[in-house]
Amino acid sequence: MGKPMSAVFIGHGNPMNALQDNAYTRGWALIGREVPRPKAVLSISAHWYIPGTSVTSMPAPRTIHDFGGFPPELYQIRYPAPGDPALADRVRDLLAPMPVFRDRSWGLDHGTWTVLRHVFPRADIPVVQLSMDQRMPLADHLEIGRKLAPLRDEGVLIMGSGNITHNLRHAMASYQRGESSTPDWAIRFDAIVARSAEKHDTDFLIRAVENDDGRMAHPTLDHYLPLLYVAGASGVGDTVRFPITGFDLSSLSMRAIIFG
Repeated sequence: MGKPMSAVFIGHGNPMNALQDNAYTRGWALIGREVPRPKAVLSISAHWYIPGTSVTSMPAPRTIHDFGGFPPELYQIRYPAPGDPALADRVRDLLAPMPVFRDRSWGLDHGTWTVLRHVFPRADIPVVQLSMDQRMPLADHLEIGRKLAPLRDEGVLIMGSGNITHNLRHAMASYQRGESSTPDWAIRFDAIVARSAEKHDTDFLIRAVENDDGRMAHPTLDHYLPLLYVAGASGVGDTVRFPITGFDLSSLSMRAIIFG
């Protein structure tokens, strides 16, 4: 058996990254060149956070523009990657007996396509999205990642898309005030999560959001949880790399993590 496919967490940040050429988007493109070409991508995005677990199972997922107030050209972008109903069924099998709904209406939200537009710009690799159940405790999200780990041996790239720090109210207030310095709580939380990921300390990753810095970094958990899926799918033998670091809008961590 060859080396398992990598598992990747990417900080996606501002939807405008879909249109921009900057340090983050160049880093995403580099990830696409460095990882082996996958058979398919299973994406866990911060923006499909619902009461239940669903997996996209349509052959041609739509591009979802799930944001408002941006320039018209952003809404014109399409990422026409095919779906993979067989992969959706494989995900359901791996997670059984947990109920997983076959979804044919969602598609690819901006947590997925704004990133993949740079990682795999030809949109010729099938993409399936898995939702996150907002009712689950954090440990259960990590356990789902562990159950999905066999997909890596089958050539599937497991990608989590969120941000290690994501206090959007703070970020927008800082932007409006013209502040660019990163607050200490964001620096501390980003660093301790990175160290824990490097050590494969999944127990800490589950608890990280319970302290003051964690609560400040994540008033809601939607942008943190994708990391737990990727960490769960990783193994202690995986190398851990951080191809992208830094903060956008002063406090949004754009860190990317590659396991394996």
